[in-house]
Amino acid sequence: MAQNKSAIKRVRQNVKRNTHNRARRSKMRTLIKKVMTSTNKDEALVSYKKAVSYLDKMSVKGVIHTNNAARKKAQLTRHINAL
Repeated sequence: MAQNKSAIKRVRQNVKRNTHNRARRSKMRTLIKKVMTSTNKDEALVSYKKAVSYLDKMSVKGVIHTNNAARKKAQLTRHINAL
């Protein structure tokens, strides 16, 4: 357990960030699933734009790695092109 003041604060910050990032990752996964499950190309393109924008935001915020975001965007693009 944390003993000094700064360590206690770091634990408190980590818990807060973890819950915040968990919600962000959940939203990101939902947006990706929406694109991957859509069969209509027009509907998929609308979802695709939202998902790509959100992936970029998450990589800038540090929730996911930049290469991870790039890989997911490439997968989504391949799916859209296959429709």
